[in-house]
Amino acid sequence: MSIPTPALDKLCEALPDELKDIRLNVSSVLTGENLQAPQSLGIALACGYFIRSEEVISAIQADIREALGETSAPIISDAIAAGGIMAMNTVYYRFRHMIGKESYSARPARLRMNRMNQPATTKADFELMSLGCAALAGCEMCLKSHESSLLQLNVSEDACHDAIRIAAVVNAATVGIVKG
Repeated sequence: MSIPTPALDKLCEALPDELKDIRLNVSSVLTGENLQAPQSLGIALACGYFIRSEEVISAIQADIREALGETSAPIISDAIAAGGIMAMNTVYYRFRHMIGKESYSARPARLRMNRMNQPATTKADFELMSLGCAALAGCEMCLKSHESSLLQLNVSEDACHDAIRIAAVVNAATVGIVKG
């Protein structure tokens, strides 16, 4: 199922010619073979929240709401939650990983993240959104954890790969978005 994305398309059309490849990549990664369209847009939206791109957030939310109506609420809700939780987790777990001291690793995080276990969509969808955000942060621990969770949920490596491609392209698209 393909979802029309007129608001995102309009945003991408405004990218400069120097970013033509990025403009073309946006539509191709969102229509991949391994994810459903709502999953792709959810990942893109979570990444928009993670990188704090108001333009990307507005465009994708408008497209999701237009295409899915009332059923868009859980996707948008999980994208907000995944972006926020991963903003917290990637800082914390990158610190633990980079410092590499067992004394830090032995300490409990004591950071609430219950939403990860009680998403509004599905556990797999929330994990895909989280994986995209983890890639943007370059958090090795988070990437490994979310990819492992996805494989345990019977999500394919191809779907994980597509989630990372979406995160990369959303990140690249923000380079060309110039506030007027």
